[in-house]
Amino acid sequence: MKLSNSFFYTLREDQKDEESVSGNLLVKSGMFKKIGNGIYMKMPLGQKVVENVKEVIRKHMNEAGAKEVTMPMLLPIETFEKSGRYAAFGPSIFQLKDRYSRPYVLGPTHEEFFVLAAMMKSHSYKDFPYTLYQIGNKYRDEVRPRLGLIRTREFTMKDAYSFDINQEECDKSYQKQFEAYHKIFDEIGLNYVVVKADTGMMGGLLSEEFQAVTDVGEDILVLCDSCDYASNIEISECIDKENENTEEAKQIEKVHTPNAGTIEEVSNLLNEKPSKFVKTIIYKANNQFYACMVPGDRDVNEVKVSKLVNAEVELAEAEEVMQITKAKVGFAGPIGIEIPVIMDKSICNMKNFIVGANETDYHYKNVNVENFKSQIVADIKNVVEGDICPKCHGHLVFKKGIEIGNTFKLGTKYSESLDLNYLDEENKLKPVVMGCYGMGVERIIAAVVEQNHDEKGIIWPMSIAPYKVGIVLINPKDEMQKAAANDLYEKLNSLGIDVLLDNRNERPGVKFNDMDLIGVPVRITIGKKIADSQVEVKQRSEQEAQVIAAEELEDVLKSLGVL
Repeated sequence: MKLSNSFFYTLREDQKDEESVSGNLLVKSGMFKKIGNGIYMKMPLGQKVVENVKEVIRKHMNEAGAKEVTMPMLLPIETFEKSGRYAAFGPSIFQLKDRYSRPYVLGPTHEEFFVLAAMMKSHSYKDFPYTLYQIGNKYRDEVRPRLGLIRTREFTMKDAYSFDINQEECDKSYQKQFEAYHKIFDEIGLNYVVVKADTGMMGGLLSEEFQAVTDVGEDILVLCDSCDYASNIEISECIDKENENTEEAKQIEKVHTPNAGTIEEVSNLLNEKPSKFVKTIIYKANNQFYACMVPGDRDVNEVKVSKLVNAEVELAEAEEVMQITKAKVGFAGPIGIEIPVIMDKSICNMKNFIVGANETDYHYKNVNVENFKSQIVADIKNVVEGDICPKCHGHLVFKKGIEIGNTFKLGTKYSESLDLNYLDEENKLKPVVMGCYGMGVERIIAAVVEQNHDEKGIIWPMSIAPYKVGIVLINPKDEMQKAAANDLYEKLNSLGIDVLLDNRNERPGVKFNDMDLIGVPVRITIGKKIADSQVEVKQRSEQEAQVIAAEELEDVLKSLGVL
């Protein structure tokens, strides 16, 4: 691409409405344009990056034996109703009706429709195994789109589905996809970890997330400082220290705690550490309320609670809490409460703790587990850094991550609900066993930028850069420089290299700044030294440039991985 007659622009100022480095740089570099909350245009440079990522994905998916299809984005609601997932989506899907008032959604995901496709092939055990995939748009009405391209309302996803006759064969298909994911992210050059995760709305037997390790991200990755344990905080198990509490139980006592409805306020008022408190938080799920108890210095893990009650949970509204406890928010407790109590198992080892009294401005001191009834005792709190590793008893550390891919063992959830069956060797009808494999294209791009940038702009890896080489022509009016630049441009193009030629009538500083901002891996500058058959070569990831003889350029480009 020659910039003098191309659609090319960059922005000089940082974007105030972008809260992530990647969001700012991808918009500032002219690769994406934000047109609404969580909605972005792909501009020419950004489109090339997207296509390069897709090319890497396709290569390894095809090598793993998957076959590509294209699914529609306009989907009939009744298919989601049949699978039982329509209610689970709630307000997160975009809904519309056609001229005949028939309901549709913009595709948030495509499990059910891959099942419909599989029905065309899945009749006998001899038809298996096979894997189908697509790379297409998804639409989700996010409550709060944020962090640039990391969480948007419209995004590009590669989703694949494997179909097998039993779990053993599914495990083999899963492993092929798992290995393909490693190859994809390794080729792109990401720093990532694989963590166990919640299966969530997808359901199934296993979920593993590929997380790009960054300073910004929505997920907290729980890692061990001594072994390879890796988990999303949503499902990370809490291992409590096995120290016997020998403290003598005291007489329970109600104490006046005026205007003290938080742990900090009550702690200051009673001169007790937060660890001496047990907080009770009211949740609701399917119109049922639960009182969840965790130590005062810990947070409730809502995913763990959801799994216990087999339904998505959410915090009760303030009015609902006041109706249940007969008190203002902040004074809930387990004693005398008339809803089921779910208690974190670590509280079993606590003595003489403090809880709300279900009465405004009052708490109970010296409470023990004998003073109330708990219907469920389980691990329902979040781990914190320094906790014991569930695998080796080392210590846990936290990092932030961007989820760039996930893999699921779905089992027979969708095949049973949608009647995807086959005849086995004994002519018996059995459900197909499925795996699911997702990957977010824009998230990959955002993660690459988060991991590869400096104060000047983006530093693209060679594998997905919009252009591998950028030629800067210092003086377009100098015929020798102009001829040399054009000759080099044509030669690199003939070799199949994506090359950009900045032949604009701009100051050299503007050209260098733009080249740094858009992150082209190798910059070749053609200026006055061309009279001595010399050019300047600079890698975007390096600080210094080198001046070389023009005839050495091909060897240098080979050494840099361009050729």
